[in-house]
Amino acid sequence: MTGTIEEFKKIVDAEAYFQFFNLPYDQHFVNVNRLHILKKFSQFMYQIDEQYPNLSVAEKLEKYSQALQQAYQVFIESTPHEQKLFKVFNDKPKNVVTLTEITSD
Repeated sequence: MTGTIEEFKKIVDAEAYFQFFNLPYDQHFVNVNRLHILKKFSQFMYQIDEQYPNLSVAEKLEKYSQALQQAYQVFIESTPHEQKLFKVFNDKPKNVVTLTEITSD
């Protein structure tokens, strides 16, 4: 990996992260899961920063690379709905009664 932390901080799209870390990715898969991958990647980066505050830049970027791979893999093995990363997946719809809420007393 030859990129710098300054270059990393300027990245704004998913493909650029994969290119920065020289990681393979499927363009169609990224197109469909872009926001979910980036959100999960962000969560993993936060955990890295919290757990390893004294990493060198090179070590941090290596862990970030692994985190991006892991975030990508999460959505190969799971669905965005199962991961519930965004508020919309956690909010109960209003004015809706689910089948599990119906009882026969």
